[in-house]
Amino acid sequence: MSSAPTAVAVDLGKTRCRVMVDTEQRVVRSGIGSPGLATPNGVEDAVGSILPLLNQDAAPQLLGVGAAGAWVAPDAALALAAALAASVRARVAVASDVVTAHAGALGGSPGVLLIAGTGAAALGADADGIRLIDGWGPDIGDLGSGSWLGREAARAVQRATVGLGPDTRLSETVAASILPADDVVSWLAEEGSVARRLGSLAPLVLDAAETGDDVAHRIATEGIRLLTATAVAASSLTRDIALHGGLTDHAWFRDSLISSLHAAGRRVVPAAGDALDGALLIARRTDLPHERFVHRAE
Repeated sequence: MSSAPTAVAVDLGKTRCRVMVDTEQRVVRSGIGSPGLATPNGVEDAVGSILPLLNQDAAPQLLGVGAAGAWVAPDAALALAAALAASVRARVAVASDVVTAHAGALGGSPGVLLIAGTGAAALGADADGIRLIDGWGPDIGDLGSGSWLGREAARAVQRATVGLGPDTRLSETVAASILPADDVVSWLAEEGSVARRLGSLAPLVLDAAETGDDVAHRIATEGIRLLTATAVAASSLTRDIALHGGLTDHAWFRDSLISSLHAAGRRVVPAAGDALDGALLIARRTDLPHERFVHRAE
């Protein structure tokens, strides 16, 4: 009996790139991510992040890649597939990192993946097809996300400082976590990702909400409402929802979000795997509901 083709999975984010060889040991290596396929030189940057991690192994026969930006830049996703196929001489499948996260979390089955991290989005797959809700970025979307919670916290602190809003414990905890202290505006004006900076305030909001701060509780409750609405909008034909993202590591927030989803008639199911598992699935199978969003080359 012939052995299964050697497969390698890649999860390429904007901060980190992870590579997993599908062996019994399931070795995972990490490197630097890339700005995203939708950015100028996005394909070249992605190749530069992936190849150094691949070159440590014998060439795979199958390569599955989940890449940030592939959903909004399908031509770049196809170009990345072609570039990788030419470099490693493998059959390559490239999809959005949201698609591979969905495939991994739900084992390739229908359902909704709700992502609640620095950003926020919900991807639903059912008999009607695939629908992505939000993931629009921090300027107009990512509603209920870590960056959204952080933005609302910064606003609340500024309002409290000048007497436009009620006092909140967040004034102390935010000041203690930023430099210069007590100057949110200057802190936000520093170089680097504003969304990531705002997202770093999210745990402060959730901790304060859990311990009874009225302002933080209102912010967190509204964030939960927005995330629930996003998940419900992603599919009307399936009740199953898997959760993903750093916010769901906070026990109080996770329990509150699950209660909200249950009240909306949805069922939260344990994640079967992660984006690396999903990348392996798209590499090995062409019969998944995600197939029309997978870009292949060999």
